[in-house]
Amino acid sequence: MKTIGLLGGMSWESTLTYYQEINAGVKQQLGGLHSAQIVLYSVDFDPIEKLQHRGDWEATAQILSNAARSIEAAGADFFLICTNTMHKVAEPVQAAVKIPLLHIADATATVLLESKIQRVGLLGTAFTMEQDFYKGRLMDKYGLEVLIPGEEDRRLVHEVIYKELCLGKIKPESRQAYVDIVDGLAQNGAEAVILGCTEIGLLINQADTTVALYDTSLIHAEKAVALALAE
Repeated sequence: MKTIGLLGGMSWESTLTYYQEINAGVKQQLGGLHSAQIVLYSVDFDPIEKLQHRGDWEATAQILSNAARSIEAAGADFFLICTNTMHKVAEPVQAAVKIPLLHIADATATVLLESKIQRVGLLGTAFTMEQDFYKGRLMDKYGLEVLIPGEEDRRLVHEVIYKELCLGKIKPESRQAYVDIVDGLAQNGAEAVILGCTEIGLLINQADTTVALYDTSLIHAEKAVALALAE
């Protein structure tokens, strides 16, 4: 079994999901008392969030690069950045270490293509929905058509993530608002919707809508288990 590196804490609520799902996946595959070999580096999210909203991505890249070096030094064979938004700095973080990064957009796109999905909606932080580092990768590398909500809905999705989900607050009215936005994307032609922030799965899941949802945190964790157990 390979050792999985997790670069988490952004936020720690969703990093819990990674730890739980990866260990459950290894147990399911190997049985008995087996669990995953994991190196976890959990950052302090507060200064990173402030840098995000100031647009100082170079500083965030330095923080994550230092964390990645620690993960590599601790013996991880590969690593995950346990957040969609911070894949904006995936390239410099990958360049800081020799072990490979399992990119969350690549993992998600692979599953979408296996499901024959071509036109997909995307929910996430404003950075993920509006900037090119994520949806551009889905379009350019995998040929997917990506739809995002309108400006007002994007603002709502973003604020719920930072002001509620990252603080562990789950509100029924926010769940309904997200479901309405998902339905709107489907009405505009989306065959499925990517939950492109690792906290969104804490708020909505497949039981809340008939629209096919692809939870990036669950997909990322499943791909990590497969890579760790591959011959």
